[in-house]
Amino acid sequence: MTHAVKRSVFGLLALAVILLSVLALERARAGVQITSWALGTTPVTLYQAAGTPGPVVVVAHGFAGSRQIMQAYSLRLAQAGYRVLAFDFEGHGRNPRPMSGDVTAIEGTTQLLIDETRRVIAEARGLPDAGRVAVLGHSMATDILVRTGIAEVQAGTPLAAVVAISMFSQAVSATDPPNMLVISGAWESFLRKAALDAVHLVDPSAGEGDLAVSGDVTRRTVVAPMVEHVGVLFSPTAVDAAQGWLDRTFGRQGTGAATHMGLWVLALLGGIVAAFWPVVTTLPKSPVAASVPARRFWLAVLVPTVAVPLVLTPVYTNVLPVLVADYLALHLALFGVVQLALLGGWGLLRGPFPWRATLVLTLWGIAVFGLALDRYAASFWPTAQRLPIIVALALGTVPFMLGDAVLTGAGHGALWRRVVAQVALFVSLAIAALLDPEQLTFVLIVLPVFVLFFLVHGLMGRWVARRSGPVAAGVGLGLCLAWALGVSFPLFAQG
Repeated sequence: MTHAVKRSVFGLLALAVILLSVLALERARAGVQITSWALGTTPVTLYQAAGTPGPVVVVAHGFAGSRQIMQAYSLRLAQAGYRVLAFDFEGHGRNPRPMSGDVTAIEGTTQLLIDETRRVIAEARGLPDAGRVAVLGHSMATDILVRTGIAEVQAGTPLAAVVAISMFSQAVSATDPPNMLVISGAWESFLRKAALDAVHLVDPSAGEGDLAVSGDVTRRTVVAPMVEHVGVLFSPTAVDAAQGWLDRTFGRQGTGAATHMGLWVLALLGGIVAAFWPVVTTLPKSPVAASVPARRFWLAVLVPTVAVPLVLTPVYTNVLPVLVADYLALHLALFGVVQLALLGGWGLLRGPFPWRATLVLTLWGIAVFGLALDRYAASFWPTAQRLPIIVALALGTVPFMLGDAVLTGAGHGALWRRVVAQVALFVSLAIAALLDPEQLTFVLIVLPVFVLFFLVHGLMGRWVARRSGPVAAGVGLGLCLAWALGVSFPLFAQG
C-alpha cells in the first residue's frame, strides 16, 4: 500500500468517526428547542421539548466550567419533558462580568454568586406554568446551590430539590437542603465521604445508594462507576440518577434512554485529531532537528524549573483581570527564554519562517477542534474581554512551546524526555504556589488544562514538528495554548 493510499484510508476512517459522532451527539438535541438570552450580564439557555411546559430545573456549572459542560444533564432532562435553564456564572463561559469579592469569605465572592443564582431562579419562576423549581449543579456550584436553597427557604420560596454533583459544602445541615441527591464519581474519594456525611446527618446507618428519610428531609448519595471529577458530568449512571430523583420529586414517570454523550464527545475529538495527520503529510518537509545531548537536556530542564519561581514570585503583582493568568504568562515566558538560551535555540528563528505549517496547526487546533468542543463539551469561543488576555498569554506560551519543541527534538525525542519536560513545568508551577500560596494557589487549577493540552494538541504538534520543524510546532502550539488558557480561566476583578 503506497503512502498516498494509506493517507487516504486513514483520513476517510477519521472522517467516518467524526460523522458518526456528530450524528449521535445531534440526536441528543433532536426535538429540543434551545433558546439563549442575557439576564443582565448573565447568559442563560433554555432547553425544552417542543410544546412541553414541564417542571423547571436550573442547572449550574463548576469552577472554570460553562453551560456547555452540563449538556449531558440539560439535554437529557429536556428530552424527558423538563424545562432546563442553564447559565454561565460571572467570570465563566460567555459571561462578560468578572467574578469579584473576597474568595475566602462567604459574604464575598460566594454571596455574589448566590445572588446571581437567585436571579436566574427568579427568571425560571417567570416561565409559563413554572411552579416549583429544582436546581442541579456541579462542584463549586453545589455549595452555591445549597446556600441558595437556604436563602430561598428564608424568603418563603423553597426549592423543590437540589441535585449536587461532586458536592462539598459546609452549609449542609440535618435539615437543609430537605430534598437532596448527591452524586459522586467513584474516583472522588474525598467527595464521596462528604456526600455520605450529608446523608448521615439524616440517617447515620444509611450507606451509598440508600434512601435516608427523617421527617420532611430526604437524601440519597449515588456513586457513578469508573469516573472522576469531570467524567461524572457525562456518566450515564449519574444522569439517570439525577433524572430519577427529579421524577420522584415532581411525581413524574421516568422517560429517556441512558446517554453516552461523553464517549461520543471523546470519539469526535479523537477523530478530529486523527484527521489532522493526513493534512500534516501535505506540509513542506524540513531537515530533521539535531538531538539534544543528555547533559544539556537535564540542564535545560532543571535550571528553569527551580530558577523561574524563585525569581518571579518575590516580584509578582496581579495586573490582568483573570486569576493568575498574568503570573502564568510571565512564568511560561521566562521558562521558555531560559530553555532556548541554554539550548541555543534562538538560531532557529533566523531562517525562513514556516508560515503554512504554523497556520495549519493553529487553525486546526483553535477553529476545527474548538468548534466541536464549544458545541458539545466546553466554552471555547472568547468574549471581547478575553481577547487581550489571550494576546498577553501568547507572549508567554509561544516562547515556552518553542523551548519545549527544541528540548524534545522537534517531536523525535524519546517519550521519557517529553514526559520529563512536561512534569518539570508542573513542578515549577507547584514551587511557585508553595512560595506564594496567598496569590498563586490558583495556578494549580491550570494543571489539568495542561495535561489535556499536551495529550491532544501536543500530539498534533509533534506531527507538525517532525514534518516542518520545531518553529512551526512551537509557535502554533503556543498560540493554541494561549487560546485554551484564555477561554478556560475565570475572569476575576480584585476587590
